[in-house]
Amino acid sequence: MRNDERFEIERAFDLLPHVVGCSWASIWFRMNGTKKPTRKDFREKTIEYFKIIEPVFDSFPKEEKFEAIQKYIDFRRKDEVQKIIDGLNPEVERRYDRYVDYG
Repeated sequence: MRNDERFEIERAFDLLPHVVGCSWASIWFRMNGTKKPTRKDFREKTIEYFKIIEPVFDSFPKEEKFEAIQKYIDFRRKDEVQKIIDGLNPEVERRYDRYVDYG
């Protein structure tokens, strides 16, 4: 698969973990009155909300012409979750720091 064929998916996975996952996690903690969740708890809640949008990741038809992009989507989905777990997604870590500082 050419890079230009997966450009939009790459951009989506660059944004979705923190725009969807962290935003919803922050609201969840705020509404529950949790001002200083642990970093681990914040990451887990981020993943929980990120996984809610998984039906979108499986929305392409199960046809041969979509096979390569679907494999890439599956790879990125797993990779992004692992990065969050390991603390290697800098945006998620930044959002956590911001939340505990200003939550």
